Amino acid sequence: MSNNKVGFVSLGCPKALVDSERILTQLKMDGYDIVPTYEDAQVVVVNTCGFIDSAKQESLDAIGEAISANGKVIVTGCMGKGADAQSIMNQHPKVLSVTGPAAYEEVVGAVHEYVPHTPVHDPYIDLVPPQGVKLTPRHYAYLKISEGCNHSCSFCIIPDMRGTLVSRPIGDVMEEAERLAKAGVRELLVISQDTSAYGVDIKYRTGFWNGRPLKTRMQELCEALGEFGIWVRLHYVYPYPHVDKIVPLMAEGKILPYLDIPFQHGSPDVLKRMKRPAAAEKSLDRIRAWRDICPDITLRSTFIVGFPGETDDEFSMLLDFLQEAQLDRVGCFQYSPVEGAKANILPDHVPDEVKQERWNQFMELQQGISAAKLQAKIGKTIEILIDEVDEQGAIGRSSADAPEIDGKVYLDGVDGLSPGDFVEAEVTGADDYDLWAG
Repeated sequence: MSNNKVGFVSLGCPKALVDSERILTQLKMDGYDIVPTYEDAQVVVVNTCGFIDSAKQESLDAIGEAISANGKVIVTGCMGKGADAQSIMNQHPKVLSVTGPAAYEEVVGAVHEYVPHTPVHDPYIDLVPPQGVKLTPRHYAYLKISEGCNHSCSFCIIPDMRGTLVSRPIGDVMEEAERLAKAGVRELLVISQDTSAYGVDIKYRTGFWNGRPLKTRMQELCEALGEFGIWVRLHYVYPYPHVDKIVPLMAEGKILPYLDIPFQHGSPDVLKRMKRPAAAEKSLDRIRAWRDICPDITLRSTFIVGFPGETDDEFSMLLDFLQEAQLDRVGCFQYSPVEGAKANILPDHVPDEVKQERWNQFMELQQGISAAKLQAKIGKTIEILIDEVDEQGAIGRSSADAPEIDGKVYLDGVDGLSPGDFVEAEVTGADDYDLWAG
C-alpha cells in the first residue's frame, strides 16, 4: 500500500518557492507523498508566477503540460487572482481549481477534495522533519519574514496580487530560523517584498523568542539571526535610512556583507514616474557611506531600461549612475507592460528596438565593472560555501554570491568536500561572473 500521490510544479521567485514549501509541508503532514513525475501523481499542483508577461506565459505552458500529461491540475500562485485567474480558466477549462498567492489552506483543501485522503503512513516512522519540506538543498534555505507590499510602484502589480504588507511575528520567524539552523542549514536567505519595511505594519511590536523580548524590526531581526553563527543574506532591501544601521553588523561579521537593493534607475524623473521611494543621488551618497563602514560589502541590484517616457538623457543618467555606483552584481530588464500596472497608461512608450539597444549598452558597461571587480579578487583568500561536488572537483559560492542569481566559485581537482562545507581558498582566476580558487 502507498499514500496518495501529489505532483508539484513551482515557478517564480523565492517568495513563491517558500509558499510551495509550506503547501508541501502540510501535504506531507497530512500523509500525501510528493512524486517527481506526472504519471505517478493523482493530482498536480502548479504554483504560478504572474509578474511579467513572459512569466505568465511560462505558467500557462506549465499548466497545459500538466493537463496533457496528468489531467487533474490545481492552480495557485500569483496568476490565480483577478483577470489572470479568468485567463487560466479560459485557456485551460479542465483546471480543477484556481487560487491566489499564499492560499495554503485552499490548496491543501482542494487536494483533499480531488484526491481524498486515505492515510496509510505511520506517524511514528514517517515524520516530517522539523524544518518542514524544503525545495532548496539541505545547506541553505529561504526565510520569508513578511508578505505583501505597501508601495505603489507604477510598473508593479505585486500589491494587487499579494496585498499590503503583513509582517510575520518575530518570534515565529526566529523559531523557524532556529529549526533550520539545528537541521544543518548553513545559510539563511532573508526574503520578502520589502525587507526594510519589516514590522512597519504592526508598529514594530515587541515579540518574544525563547522568552526574550525582540522588536519586530529589521535591525533586531538581523542581530538575532547573527547569533546562529551561519551565513545570513538579505534580499529585497529598500535603501531606507535605517538600513545604515545594518551595515555595522556586516562589518562585525554578524551577517553577510551583502545587500540586494532594487535601485531600478538613475534618473530622478524616471524614478518619480516609477513612484519609487528613493532618490538616485541619495542612493549614491548612501553607497559611499556603506563602503566606508564595510569596505567588503557586496551590492546587488536590478534596473529597468525603456520605461515609458525614458529619454536619451535619462538613459545616460542611468549609465552615469551605474558608473558611479560600481555595483558588484546587476540584473537588467527591458520594461514590459504588465496587465494592470499603472505605468501602462503613461505616454511615450519606448520602441522595442530602442529598449534592446539600451539594454545592450547597459549590460556592456556593467559587464566591464563586474569583470574588473572579480579580477581584483585574484590572490585573495576567501571563504566558500560548497554547493556541489562532482568528479571534476567542487563548486561553491563566496559571501558575494547568492544562489541561482550570482556567480560561482570553482575548485577544480579538489576532493574530500561535501555540500554545506565551508572552506577557505585563494582566488586564482576570474571571468566576467565567476571565480576559480584552490
